[in-house]
Amino acid sequence: MRISTKGDYGVRALIELAHHYGEGPIQSAEIAARQRIPEPYLDQLLTTLRKAGFIRSVRGPQGGHALLLRPEEVRLSDVIRALEGSLSPVSHLHDEGYQCRAAHEVWHDVEEATQQILDGVTIGALAAREREYDRAGARYVI
Repeated sequence: MRISTKGDYGVRALIELAHHYGEGPIQSAEIAARQRIPEPYLDQLLTTLRKAGFIRSVRGPQGGHALLLRPEEVRLSDVIRALEGSLSPVSHLHDEGYQCRAAHEVWHDVEEATQQILDGVTIGALAAREREYDRAGARYVI
């Protein structure tokens, strides 16, 4: 499985929102600047994340975006599925009549392992890990 820029940037945007959970909406320009995501692309991702039920968006000068759920409730598997689609390593894994049973078993195991790993990680945990890196000086941001 390969995570595209769409998935990576979407996760980073949610991590930024997790850092500000409970503080009210954060403007997309601020998210884009802090996470170094092109703002027009970020706006597309935020729309997808809003439609998937992860964030709420408020219009106006005091508007912006905020997580709907507590960061600890947002599983990485759900976010990746919303942004990237299936977690399956091959697009036809669930098609009836898949011909190679041996390969099917391996691809199915890969899908299950991926699901299990991503289910065990939340946006809240990633935000906490990022705060630790920042405290340790492992990240330099201007």
